[in-house]
Amino acid sequence: MASKKATALLQWLQKRAEQDRENLRLFVFGAAAFFAGLGIILMAQKYLLPSLAQEIVSLAGLILAAMGALSAALGYIALSILRIIRLTRKND
Repeated sequence: MASKKATALLQWLQKRAEQDRENLRLFVFGAAAFFAGLGIILMAQKYLLPSLAQEIVSLAGLILAAMGALSAALGYIALSILRIIRLTRKND
């Protein structure tokens, strides 16, 4: 059962490694979302008075930044490490 899951995961990773354009799009979208979230946090700290509204806006920016960072990390991993996997599998 475990080897079946590992084989399925490896096949999925190989398919994902073939999609360079989508991986780059995921990385760029993630980076943009991260910096937009960071910008929201900085703007809330600078332009809003200390209040519950400031904290809610900052929390929204933090959530956006975290989702963007995760997306950018996945895109970067797919672009770099999965490409190495793809190149080594072609030589087998």
